[in-house]
Amino acid sequence: MVIAKNIVKTFKLSRQQKREMGDGFEGNTIDAVCDISFTCQPGRVFALLGPNGAGKTTALRMIATMLKPTSGSISVAEYDTVTQSQAVRENLGFLTGNTGLYDRLTPNEMVRYFADLHGMNSADYNTRRDHLFALLDMEAFANRRIGKLSTGMKQKVSIVRTIIHDPDVIVFDEPTDGLDVVTSRNIVHLIRDCRDAGKTVIFSTHRMGEVSLLSDDLAIIHKGQLQFNGTLEDFQNQMQTPTLEDEFIRIVENE
Repeated sequence: MVIAKNIVKTFKLSRQQKREMGDGFEGNTIDAVCDISFTCQPGRVFALLGPNGAGKTTALRMIATMLKPTSGSISVAEYDTVTQSQAVRENLGFLTGNTGLYDRLTPNEMVRYFADLHGMNSADYNTRRDHLFALLDMEAFANRRIGKLSTGMKQKVSIVRTIIHDPDVIVFDEPTDGLDVVTSRNIVHLIRDCRDAGKTVIFSTHRMGEVSLLSDDLAIIHKGQLQFNGTLEDFQNQMQTPTLEDEFIRIVENE
């Protein structure tokens, strides 16, 4: 479970950033996330939506202990992200846009390396590895050097590396961004598999089709503020437009 309570993240602006904000902007700081709260439950998929610069990646990085909230608190698997950050990392898998893979290694070597970092024994590793490689259709390139793989193949390796230790909480920041339809479908199946295994799954996306396919709950962030937080069913019931995409645009443009 992930519980975020009244989280705020304030960044100090450089001189260049202040100039880019325009003459009407006053002050030396900006709130990327403004007093938002939400809860992500085990066995459910929580979609975090927002336009570029809305604050969603900042929120995800606070969950992953990469950033500290300026105020408020976040717990992951009942551990505080600030005071118990190491325990959070042990129970969390976080996929970012930067794959950070080693081109000279193979997928097998890369995944095994991260399994060893997490202290997995061979039996648990082999079972988990075989399940994930089969789910993402990776056996055909498991022993090729990563530097020779396609973008979609590399993303699959990144995902398996992220969750090889079978964490209770999984956070995917735009996991299908820039991928083809087949690879995206593999990742959708993986997210469903994680949910069915009782994991807490959080993902951000620009693809509204994935929201309707995957999410049980969703939140919309715009300009650092929470515009909606509830179940997908509640969101659909109060829509004023025909589609999820249209409703998302309506909410963002009205703020």
